[in-house]
Amino acid sequence: MKSTSAHPAVLADAVLPDGRRADVHIDGGRIGAILEAGTGAGTPADGGERIDLGGALLLPAFVDGHAHLDKTFLGAPWRPHVPGGTIRERVEAELEIRRGLDVPVAERARALVHRMAAQGTGHIRTHADVDPQSGLDNLHALVELREQVRDLVSMEIVAFPQSGVTTAPGVDRLLDEALREGADLVGGLDPLGFDGDAGGQLDTVFGLAERHGAGVDVHLHDPGEAGAGQLRDIAARTRALGLQGRVAVSHAYCLGDLDAASLDRTAAALAGAGVSVLTNGPAGPMPPVLRLREAGVRVFAGSDNIRDAWWPYGTGDMLERATIIGLRQGLMTDEELHVAAALSTTEAAAALGLEDYGVRVGARADLVAVEASGVPEAVAGHPGRRLVLHSGRVVAEAGRLVPAR
Repeated sequence: MKSTSAHPAVLADAVLPDGRRADVHIDGGRIGAILEAGTGAGTPADGGERIDLGGALLLPAFVDGHAHLDKTFLGAPWRPHVPGGTIRERVEAELEIRRGLDVPVAERARALVHRMAAQGTGHIRTHADVDPQSGLDNLHALVELREQVRDLVSMEIVAFPQSGVTTAPGVDRLLDEALREGADLVGGLDPLGFDGDAGGQLDTVFGLAERHGAGVDVHLHDPGEAGAGQLRDIAARTRALGLQGRVAVSHAYCLGDLDAASLDRTAAALAGAGVSVLTNGPAGPMPPVLRLREAGVRVFAGSDNIRDAWWPYGTGDMLERATIIGLRQGLMTDEELHVAAALSTTEAAAALGLEDYGVRVGARADLVAVEASGVPEAVAGHPGRRLVLHSGRVVAEAGRLVPAR
């Protein structure tokens, strides 16, 4: 299948996420109508192009809820992985490795964005390292890139203190500047395990969020009750500042190794405060997706690191990420496979506060056609992408970006 127009008027005979077959009409970059397929209403009246999807699955564009565009080695020669010990040791090793890279941050990040977009991702939350060594250089590179790729993806940026907050002199000031210079959220990193001062780091992070009206996204790797206590503290701070729905905790490995009583208590705190949990399906403990959802906690997905100093893996394919999470969590039934897909689509969109999202009338036509008969098959096999649209414009076909037309 090849399109001949950059702005198709009808995507005909598509399988929708709920299983219906429909003709999806696009008008002004939005979904104007969804009509039953085969009723004779699939030809646009204005002469615009009709693309026959032939029963391919049509999903809303994928949402990568956690990426590190500034860290990737894509666009640079392959670098062998260097194992590390503690988080702090790996941070220091990464800084040394990245100082030796010849390819600029913007060029490497652009290569990754292009790969993501070609595979159907339309929205990205990326973290940008803010530390005493690089200052705001990474942030500035991503702010500029965000504007350059706005016709491919939308992007929000987290000012991420990879080198700590209370133990890294001047980072509180840098985070403040970052929020004035283009960052959308303020991040944190293992308040107890990295900085050794959970209260001090969270005071700074939530203080900046309140001052700038920003969201919060905290990396939390700390295990067991130490991690759970920080989650409950984050939930309490979120409620106190009225930040419900604007705070996420990334990784939250501790949720995978708590006893039942502590898990229930912590999940209730998160759900009550509207704090979301991000997972990338890691090799070790991970948040129990179904149990958290039953407790009312929003869980969503992201790639995390892709081909960088932290690990050599990663493709930027959010459908593949849904597959990985499904395998890790033992999601087998069709209903559970729908949940896995939602982590990279509707749940991630809700966690990021995206408006006008979805396969519905009035939503932006950010869409991806997948070579599958339905959502369960798509998650089980993460098949090829036939077509990708961003704001109604075709940006990729058969897994490759197409030039702007």
